[in-house]
Amino acid sequence: MANEILSTEVANYDLDQFIKTQEEKSLLRFLTCGSVDDGKSTLIGRLLFDSQQIYDDQLASLEADSKKIGTQGSDIDFALLVDGLSAEREQGITIDVAYRFFSTETRKYIVADTPGHEQYTRNMATGASTADLAIILIDARKGVLTQTRRHSYIVSLLGVKNVILAINKMDLVDYAQDVFENIEADYRSFADSIGLTDICAIPISALAGDNIFAAGGKTDWYQGPTLMQQLETVEVSADETAAAFRFPVQWVNRPNLDFRGFSGTIMSGQIAPGDAIAALPSGNTSTVKRISTFDGDLDQAIAGQAVTLVLEDEIDISRGDVIAAANDRPEVTDQFMAHLLWMADQPMLPSRPYLLKTANKTVSATITALKHKIDVNTLAHDAGTSLDLNELGVCNLSLGEPIAFDAYSANKSMGSFILIDGLTNDTVGMGMIDFGLRRAENIHWQPININKSARARIKSQTPAVLWFTGLSGSGKSTIANIVEQRLYAQRNHTIILDGDNVRHGLNKDLGFTDTDRVENIRRIAETSKLMVDAGLMVLVSFISPFRAERRMARDLMEEGEFVEIFIDASIELCASRDPKGLYEKAQKGEIKNFTGIDSPYENPELADITIDTANVTPDKAADQIMLYLEENGYLSELDYQI
Repeated sequence: MANEILSTEVANYDLDQFIKTQEEKSLLRFLTCGSVDDGKSTLIGRLLFDSQQIYDDQLASLEADSKKIGTQGSDIDFALLVDGLSAEREQGITIDVAYRFFSTETRKYIVADTPGHEQYTRNMATGASTADLAIILIDARKGVLTQTRRHSYIVSLLGVKNVILAINKMDLVDYAQDVFENIEADYRSFADSIGLTDICAIPISALAGDNIFAAGGKTDWYQGPTLMQQLETVEVSADETAAAFRFPVQWVNRPNLDFRGFSGTIMSGQIAPGDAIAALPSGNTSTVKRISTFDGDLDQAIAGQAVTLVLEDEIDISRGDVIAAANDRPEVTDQFMAHLLWMADQPMLPSRPYLLKTANKTVSATITALKHKIDVNTLAHDAGTSLDLNELGVCNLSLGEPIAFDAYSANKSMGSFILIDGLTNDTVGMGMIDFGLRRAENIHWQPININKSARARIKSQTPAVLWFTGLSGSGKSTIANIVEQRLYAQRNHTIILDGDNVRHGLNKDLGFTDTDRVENIRRIAETSKLMVDAGLMVLVSFISPFRAERRMARDLMEEGEFVEIFIDASIELCASRDPKGLYEKAQKGEIKNFTGIDSPYENPELADITIDTANVTPDKAADQIMLYLEENGYLSELDYQI
């Protein structure tokens, strides 16, 4: 009989209608954040449990884990549902961002459980970057803490306007109304100062379930919505179709000679055949001829749709360009100011080269200035020269080429970026563009008739940079001096830029911190480029301890113009030579930030020439370098003599 009933139910079950119903539900993305042990994972576990989103085998496993490693005695520890890493379970904290999906009859939800510990602020920011709403938890026993303020500031910075202030663990303060009201007042005072105004404060107990799905009997003094009621009714969806049309080109679609289209996903706005468009950064204009898809042409396309645009005119558009409404274009610049959250263990250093990746393009970038750091407790603007892990700051950035962008406040997708370390490919920072720097519009390349080739030709030589790098005392300056004498004897036009000499003039304002070392090399690299443009052979003798800056110097030059010469000598050998007495002073602590002692040196990985000065005399080293220059076409074979 039971089987007959089940068969009837299955037969009557309308799968298509079920799928249609699910598709029509709105989607809400939200995150939980706050300080350590405020109950974020427990709250999400409770939401999953009470919404009946846990399978029987998951429940059985949860009950077993709760008895074995839980923190609630014989009761279910809901936090174990989302604290999936073994390290999280051992420490009782969230480390990584955990995403969970659940649904009710009203909505579908994707929730990000983010870490509360300061060390993992970067992970929290990742979760907040896609959220429509933030649940900020506060332990009723502790009130508003530093990490509460930090997370709230990041939520505000990332444009999350809707906040549920969940004052948790009310069961541990006897559901006291005055405790709730005092915390709410304290938080709202801070929130007003950072622009968070749409706040719904709710007293809850995630463990006991009070005011999660159903009103708690012990908080009859609270007349507001439960947490789930607020999630189901809050209005957060922005009408992306009403925004300006933005279409990053992901692929130039050219299957045959008769078809050329530009494929991608519409980021915002809408488009129809006949609409006027502009391609950025070039500024070329045209009109839309067709909107092509796999299923046929469309009369209109809106934000979120993946399409191919066919234009009336054959204009130059490449992958990474942005197609926009002709009468409402994004800005184009190679310099802008942005808020930056640093996410790497190694500090941010102005002038160091990074890769900047937007929604559609990757370009080289340097941070030209740190305007100020932001104290999340007081919102004060603090002076500084670099950013450490999880610190926030306002910076100016300069790019290797112009990009199209909107301010983050106007368009999150067009105004956000990440910074990548070009050597490790690690993401080191995330940023929100504030505005382009107008000075970029006032600076243009001045045409010059006499170019580098002409200057080199009149000198009868091949201009290049011979970049000598190595520890202090390795022999860089001595060998560079001999090489210049050899080149001069052959009538080559040369100049030496020596680290000590340059610090008496051009770089006399710089010290020996990592930040100053990076700026030191940036200036020398730019100076070397100018001298190569003058047709000279430039011998650069600098410790230049960091690979990133040596790569930056190489990237400034054209192919073949940069020769990296590693003068290899052990720290012990250099210290035994100690021609200037610097190692002895550094070992005594009289000199700080001395390379090889308390500041690192990064050996080149693929130097063009490596000289081992433990086994080679300076004259023989110069012979080796001159031979390399001859064999690679930098010297005339007729003039070359050792």
